[in-house]
Amino acid sequence: MISTELKLPCGAIIKNRLVKSAMTERISNKNFEPTKGHERLYKNWSDTGAGLLITGNVVIDRKHLESAGNVCFDDENMLPKITSWAQSSKSNGNHVWVQISHSGRQTNRFGTNRPLAPSEVQLKKMGLFGKPKAMTEDDIQSVITGFVKAARIAKSAGFTGVQIHSAHGYLLSQFLSPRTNIRTDTWGGSIENRSRLLLTIIKEVRKEVGADFPIAVKLNSADFQRGGFTEEESLEVVKMLDKEKIDLLEISGGTYEKLAFFILNEEGAEVKESTKRREAYFIDFAKKVRAISTLPLMITGGFRSYDFCNEVLKNGEVDLIGMGRPFITNLEDISAFLNGDKPNLENLVLRTGMKQFEDSAEGGFYARQLIRFSKGKKLKTNMSPLWCSMFLVLYEFRKAMSKKF
Repeated sequence: MISTELKLPCGAIIKNRLVKSAMTERISNKNFEPTKGHERLYKNWSDTGAGLLITGNVVIDRKHLESAGNVCFDDENMLPKITSWAQSSKSNGNHVWVQISHSGRQTNRFGTNRPLAPSEVQLKKMGLFGKPKAMTEDDIQSVITGFVKAARIAKSAGFTGVQIHSAHGYLLSQFLSPRTNIRTDTWGGSIENRSRLLLTIIKEVRKEVGADFPIAVKLNSADFQRGGFTEEESLEVVKMLDKEKIDLLEISGGTYEKLAFFILNEEGAEVKESTKRREAYFIDFAKKVRAISTLPLMITGGFRSYDFCNEVLKNGEVDLIGMGRPFITNLEDISAFLNGDKPNLENLVLRTGMKQFEDSAEGGFYARQLIRFSKGKKLKTNMSPLWCSMFLVLYEFRKAMSKKF
C-alpha cells in the first residue's frame, strides 16, 4: 500500500503514500530568501523517493517569524531563488508543497516585543515571548491577503501545492482556541466564529490558485491544555473543512506550551497505551475524523515500521503516512523502507535528564542536523544534550542580529 499512488480531490496524483512532513529549516539568508542550502536539503529528500515533501514554515510576514531563519513569501522579486528551490525539490517526480504560516503570539522577542494575535494572551515560556497586541479588522484582512499572496508566489515558483498551517499554536490555531481567542466580535466566541479566519483564507486561496492546485490544512486534534481547543471542537472544524473540499487534512496536536512530538512518545500521559503500542500518536483521533469526513487524511508522528504503515493504509485509517525525524536520522534508509527492504526506522530520542529542558534539547538536536545537511554534512549523533538545549535560543539571537545589521 505504501507504494501505491493517491489521487487527490483536485485531480493531482501523488506517486506513493510516504510524506516528508514539515520541519523548520532555519537557513534563509538575510533577506528571508531560500538559499543553496534549501536546494541541497530538498534535492536529497526528493531522491529518497517519497511521494510528497512539505516545506518547513514559510511565513507571510517577516515581522512574525517562527524562526529568524524562516523564508518569507511576501515579494515576487524573490521568485528566481524560490523557483530554484522548487525545481530541486521535485527532481524525482514527487510533489512538493509549501507550508504557509503566521506565528502570531509565538513570535519570539528577537522578532518583536508586541506580536499580533487574536487577543492579548501572552505565551509564557522562558521569557522569550512578548505580550501580544489584539488584532484589528485591518490586521486580520492583511493576514488573509498575506496567505493568498504567499500561495500565489508558491504556485508561480513551481511548487505543486500549499499547506495552510492551522496547528501547533500558530496564528490560525490561536484563533481556533478559546484559551487564546477571547474576542467578542465575528472572529471570536463560537467555534464557527473562531474558524472564520481559517475558512476565509481557504476560500480566498482557492480563488487565487484554481481548482486543480492542491490545498492542504494542518489541524490540531487538540491543544492538550485546559481551556484550549478540544477534540470535539476539532471535529466540528473538520466538518467545515469537508465542505470546502480541501485536498488533504493533516492531523497533529499541541502548542509551544504543550509540545506533542518531542515528549509524547516518552512522557506523554495524554497518549493512550494502545496508541503508543501502535506507533502513531494521533491514530485514535483519525478514526473519529473518518467517521464524519471523506477528506484524504494524513497523520504525522510515531510511524517507524513498514508493516504498521501498510496496515493502517490497508485498513483505510489514513491515506498518507507523515514522517519528520526519520528524514534526518534515517535519510539513507528511506528508499529501502519504501521498497520494503528496511522493515524498521530508528527512533532516536535525546534526553538531558532534566524535564524542563527535554523539548529544547530535542528541538536543538534536530535543528543542528538540518543545518548540517544544508551544508552538505552528514548526520552527527554524538551531540551534547545540554548544548542542544541551549542551541535554539543562541542560534535565534545570532540569526536575528545578522538580519538587523
